[in-house]
This record gives sequence, C-alpha cells and structure tokens, in this order.
Amino acid sequence: MTTEPKIALVTGAAKRLGREIALELARAGWDLIVHYGNSQEQANETVRLVSQLGQRAIAIQANLAIETETASLITRCIEAMGVPDCLVNSASLFEYDTAQTFTQHQLDLHMRINLAAPVALARDLHQARIDCGKTYRHPAVVINLLDQKLANPNPDFLTYTLSKAALDHATVLLAQALAPQMRVVGLAPGITLVSGDQTTDSFAQAHTMTPLGYSSAPSDIGRAAVYLASAHAVTGTTLYVDGGQHLQPSGRDVMFL
Repeated sequence: MTTEPKIALVTGAAKRLGREIALELARAGWDLIVHYGNSQEQANETVRLVSQLGQRAIAIQANLAIETETASLITRCIEAMGVPDCLVNSASLFEYDTAQTFTQHQLDLHMRINLAAPVALARDLHQARIDCGKTYRHPAVVINLLDQKLANPNPDFLTYTLSKAALDHATVLLAQALAPQMRVVGLAPGITLVSGDQTTDSFAQAHTMTPLGYSSAPSDIGRAAVYLASAHAVTGTTLYVDGGQHLQPSGRDVMFL
C-alpha cells in the first residue's frame, strides 16, 4: 500500500508560478516532473533547483495546444518516473482581448490550453491510477490554477476569462466524476507577478488594492498548493489566495488599475 504521495507533475513549471509551485512541493518532499512547452532552458533550471532540494526531477516537453501531445504526457511521465500522485495544471495562455477584438482562433487556443488539456490530463491520470492495480491510502489530487477574477468578472481578457470560468466548472464536475480515486480542487491566485505590459510601479500599486492591503506572493501560491496536495478531505472547491481581492469588484482587470 502506498502511504505517501511522492510524485507531482506540474505543467508550466519552467517559470513563474509553475516553478514556485514545483519548488514548494519539492521542499515538502515531492519528486517533480517539470512540464514545459517552449522554455527548455528554464525547465532545466527548475530541475536543477529541485535536485538541490534533495528531490528527483525530470523535464518533459509537450505542446498542450496539440491533442496528441497532451494525450501522451501522462504515459511519458509514468515511463520516466512513475504514476503521479499530484497533477498541478499551472500552464496557461493569457493573452489580451475584448468583446470588440474577439476571434474564434483566440478562443480555440485558450480553450485548448486552459481547459481541454487540464481535463484530458485528469482523465488520463485517473485511468492510469486504476490500471496500475495498486491500493492507495489516499486519492490522487488534481490542482487547477484558476483566477480570483472569476469571483468579480470584468470584460478584460475575454477569452482567457471564459476558459478559466469553464475550468472552474470542470473542477466541480471532475471532482464528482473521478472520486474516490481522485480529488480535484481549484487554486485561485490574486495579482501575484507582473504580467504583460504592466509596469513595476503599476504592479506594486495594484498589489495593495485588497481588503488586507496586499495580494498574493508566489510563495503564498506555492504553499497553498502544498496544502491542497495533502488535504485529503478537500475536493470540488476552490481556495482563493489573494488578500481578499476577489471581494472587491472592479470594472477593469487589476493590471490596468
């Protein structure tokens, strides 16, 4: 009987929040499969940093916009390290558009990476856990990175928001469908890192515009992922880690404030 989860697959772990989540999981004793799309050098750096923390780590490339590459990822993980006990869907497309600039092409890209890939990976991991024939003390866990703006939507980043809203609903549906073998939870950061054309000063100001006077740091998101990975009674819900930002409605995305 497997008594402790040991292997985590973090998509988009080459940089930004994906890397921070991978490193916090490593500090908590997890071995890491570092998925990346195009950032091979950064992914290798994440592997190096995880190894320095005393955990095993490998990097695996896959374009999550391509269905066949997504469909082979869990199998490649199993062949390289073993069946993951944790899947963190951190990889995300975040491109600006509005209702006035909307295109079906942009919607398709966001839905492929931000929704279809996480659902497919959860499906494949669930089947792999059944096929391996082991008896586990605890279910595996899927952690979907969401966004605090789902609680106070605004029209900026239209297709990104639509894809994350769909993933939010998928989190609940997957939690229902994949139990008891798997838990599925959401993790919703606030403004955490500088994005797009945002200036450092603008980020610093926006970071204070919450009920607590500060939003989330990368380490907050990493530690929250570690908690969710081991919270064996938590499923089908979302943890907001944003300084209460989701409690303050805004007519524009926070990066424009």
